[in-house]
Amino acid sequence: MTLSASLEALAALSVGFRQRYLDHDEVSRQLAVWHVAFPEFTRLASLGRSAEGRDIWCLAIGRAPDAAQPAAWVDGNLHASELAGSSVALAIAEDLLRLQLGGELPWVPAHLAEHLRGVLVYVVPRISPDGAETVLKTGRYVRSSPVDDRHTRAEAHWRSADLDGDGFMGRMRVQHPDGEMVEAPGLPGVLQPRSLEDTGPFYKVYPEGLIEHFDGRNVPAAHFLGDNRYDLNRTFPWTWAPEHIQAGAGDFPGAMPETRAILEYTCARPHIHVWMNYHTFGGVIIRPLGDQPDSKMNQADLAIFRELEGWSKHYTGYPTVSGFEDFLYQPDTPLRGDLSDYAYHQRGCLAVVCELWDLFTQLGMPATKPFADVYGQVTPENIAKLAAWDREHNAGRIFRPWVAFDHPQLGPVEIGGYDTRIGIWNPPYDRLDAVCTGQSAVFLRMAALVPRIVLDEIQVTALGGGLSQVDLRVRNTGYLASYGLPSARKLPFSEPLRLTAAPTAAGGPEVVSPGERVIELGHLEGWGRGRGGDFGFGALETHGTDGQRWVRLVLRGAGALEVEVYSPRTGRTSVRIPVAG
Repeated sequence: MTLSASLEALAALSVGFRQRYLDHDEVSRQLAVWHVAFPEFTRLASLGRSAEGRDIWCLAIGRAPDAAQPAAWVDGNLHASELAGSSVALAIAEDLLRLQLGGELPWVPAHLAEHLRGVLVYVVPRISPDGAETVLKTGRYVRSSPVDDRHTRAEAHWRSADLDGDGFMGRMRVQHPDGEMVEAPGLPGVLQPRSLEDTGPFYKVYPEGLIEHFDGRNVPAAHFLGDNRYDLNRTFPWTWAPEHIQAGAGDFPGAMPETRAILEYTCARPHIHVWMNYHTFGGVIIRPLGDQPDSKMNQADLAIFRELEGWSKHYTGYPTVSGFEDFLYQPDTPLRGDLSDYAYHQRGCLAVVCELWDLFTQLGMPATKPFADVYGQVTPENIAKLAAWDREHNAGRIFRPWVAFDHPQLGPVEIGGYDTRIGIWNPPYDRLDAVCTGQSAVFLRMAALVPRIVLDEIQVTALGGGLSQVDLRVRNTGYLASYGLPSARKLPFSEPLRLTAAPTAAGGPEVVSPGERVIELGHLEGWGRGRGGDFGFGALETHGTDGQRWVRLVLRGAGALEVEVYSPRTGRTSVRIPVAG
C-alpha cells in the first residue's frame, strides 16, 4: 500500500473524536480498529476493569511495541466530567500512527518525526469509564466514579436523580429569602452571587435530585462527592492521606480498581520516562512540586521542566505553574494522593498535569497569581462575559431554561440552569480539534526527550591463534540520561546499564575473560540540560563525553556474538556481530 493510501485508510478509521466526545463503546471501537489495521505498530490491552465492569484500555504504539524500551505515557479522563482528555489522548495516538506509517505532521520537523518513530508511547484515553459514561448520558455530576460504597451514610445528603424525566440531571433553584444567588440584570435565568445592593428574588441552588434522610426542614449543602465517594486523583500512594484529611481518598491507596490497574501496569514498566495526565479546565500546565516550593525542588529537574514550559506557551498559549506555589485550593494544604505526584516521585517521570481548555482566556479574564485564584473570580462582570460568550460561541449550551416542577420534598422548584459539560468543563465541539493539535505538538516533544541507547562504531580485529577483538561504543543519543530525570537516579529501579556478550549458538565465539561476560557500564548522560541549567552567558562550555562508553572484548572462536545492553529504565538494546575467528 502506498503512503497516501495508508494515510487515507488511517483517516477513514476515525470515529470522530476530534469533533465530539465519545462514549465507552466508541472509545473501545476506535482503539480496536486501529489495532486491527496496524498490528505491526500497536498492542491493545485492558489494564483492568472499572468498578462497573468496563475495560480500561491502553494502546501501546511504537516501532517495536512488544519490546521494553524508553517510553512515554499519556492518559485522560481521570475525572469523569473532563471528557476532552480522552479526545486529546486519541488525537495523539492518531498522530503517532501517522508518523509510524511514514507520514508527516506540520508541527513536527522531519528529524524529530524520525526520532519519535523509535519511541514507545502508552495511550490510556479514559481512566474513569464509568463516570464518563454517567456524565455523557445523564448530565449527572460525578467526580470520578459513580460508585458510593462508604460504610456509613446516615446523615442527610443529596442523591442525584432525573426528576422531570427529560434525560438530564441538571440543577434546581428554590426561591429563599436567605438565598446566595440572584438573577443577573438583563440576563433572565442567569444566576450570579448576591450582593448588598440586590433586592431579589434570591435563590438557593441544589443538584437535581432527592435528599436522603431528610428531616423535612433542614436542607443539606451540596458537595462534589455527595453521592459519589471517590476522587481517583486522591487515591494514589504518594503522600496519600485518609478521608478525614483528604476528601475522596477512599480507604487506602489503590482501593479503587481503576487506580489499582494504573499502579500495577506502570510499576511493571520502569522504562516509562514521560507522563502527561490530562484534565480540564483552565488552560494551564501544572508541574511538580505539589507539596513544597521550587526552592526545595531538584534544580536540574526544574531546568528540564522549563523546557516544557517554553513549548506549552508557544503551541497552546498555556502557562506552566508550580503545583504548590500556584495551584493549591487552600494555602499550604497540598493535595494528597495525586497521580502526577506518583508519576514524578515514585516512577521518576517528567510528569505534569495539563488542565485543557483556556476558558478564562476566551472570556478575556486576566491571569491571577497564584493561578488557582482565577477559578474564584465569579463576579457579575465575568458572569456577563460567560453568558455572552455562551450565546455567541457555544450555541447557548451552558444556560438552560428554568422549568417549574413540584418537588416531592421541597415543594415548588425550578429545574434547569447550568449545563457545565460543554463550554465550561470541556471546549465546544468546534474548538476541540484545535485543542488536540496544540496538545499533540507539546506532548510529542515531551515524548522525544526519552533516552535512547545505541550500539555503534563496531570493529572486529583478528588477533591470530583463533582470537578476535571486538571494540564497540555504547551511546545515549537521547535528551534525558539513562536514568531519566536527575532526581530519578536514586530510585531502586534506576540500575546502571550492564552489557552482556554471549554466542548466538553453541560453539560460537566465547569471551576469553569470564569477568567480561557482564560489564557494568554505569549510567550514560543525555545531551539535554534544560533551560537555565548548566549554561550561562559567561560559561558556554559543555560537558565531556559522559554519554558514551567504549567496550573491548577478546573472543575465542568464530560465529555470531550477541551483545546486549540492559537496564530497567532503558530496556534492552542488542546487536549481532559476526566474528570470523
